[in-house]
Amino acid sequence: MPDHGWRAWVALAAVLLVASLVAWPMPAALIDWQPGRALAEPWRLFTAAAVHWSEGHLAANAVAAVVVAALGWAARLPVAAALAWLVAWPLTHLGLLARPELAHYGGLSGVLHAGVAVAVWWLVAQERGARRAVGVLVGLALIIKLVLERPFGDVLQAAPGWDIALAPIAHATGTIAGFACAGVAWWWARAWHQNRGR
Repeated sequence: MPDHGWRAWVALAAVLLVASLVAWPMPAALIDWQPGRALAEPWRLFTAAAVHWSEGHLAANAVAAVVVAALGWAARLPVAAALAWLVAWPLTHLGLLARPELAHYGGLSGVLHAGVAVAVWWLVAQERGARRAVGVLVGLALIIKLVLERPFGDVLQAAPGWDIALAPIAHATGTIAGFACAGVAWWWARAWHQNRGR
């Protein structure tokens, strides 16, 4: 019987995209990431992903969300991978506490980096041949991108072609959260399948 777990992955990408579109007209201060309000208003761990600072920011992340959804579909990622990505969503923003000088943050990019990290883990750990090679190449590209962005440099960075300042630390926390959650989910899924086989 074919595994259609990848549908959960695509559905999660759709939720992220729709939430961003719904949140666009809302005042950002109500739902963006603010380290001083992290404990009192924990919903910001989720809602920060829906905040965008310009139309260009929203459009770029909308396209990226479709690409990450397509990656999960092409890789035929299981439900366990989608669950790993879901758990990595708030952990991505929780990791921003490492840089409390980032007074406000919003955007899908950190959570999308988490999704790519989950997909890379699954392809490298689970697949063979060309599919594993794709995972390795995407993983290398992700790591090179992070290094070039200097996520532990200035917390906000200007970038050519962008009308907003970028916060590369969110890309790093998303990638770390994604790899960590993927590792746990992959181990759990393997243990569950092995126990079922007994």
